[in-house]
Amino acid sequence: MTEEAKTSEPAVHVVGPGQGETIVLGTTRMRVLEDGSHTGHRLAIAESVLAPHTQGPPQHRHGRHDEGFYVLSGTVRFTVGTDDYEATTGTLVIVPPGTPHTFANLTDQPAVMLSTFTPDLYVQYFRDLQEALADGRPLTPQTNLDAMSRYATEPATDHA
Repeated sequence: MTEEAKTSEPAVHVVGPGQGETIVLGTTRMRVLEDGSHTGHRLAIAESVLAPHTQGPPQHRHGRHDEGFYVLSGTVRFTVGTDDYEATTGTLVIVPPGTPHTFANLTDQPAVMLSTFTPDLYVQYFRDLQEALADGRPLTPQTNLDAMSRYATEPATDHA
């Protein structure tokens, strides 16, 4: 293989244990494993640890991306519209654009999820919230809604 051919091939990106960008939002710790910069922005992946009794975001809809959740450990309650689903270890939940959803860890144990975002659009939302906290701004419902609106996401007030 020529030197020119080697440099034109896509590079493999490896993120080891303990590596990746860490985002802390209240009782949730997220580790961004892929922010889209190595996938042509087609896919982002994050690992999230939800502390016991962690309420998730307000129910919302994404206009331009799919979101996937694979429960690695624990139990996460997903609310989709008016339906609740108890997702235990090994459960995959896929949320297509336009579908109202939220999640929470209502148990006494931490829950760990692997999340996907296709395309990668929504990773910056989490960074924006962390930046607001770092700047000393509280994460009010309005702060959350303002950040969501920048990433083609809106509250699902008809299911609140």
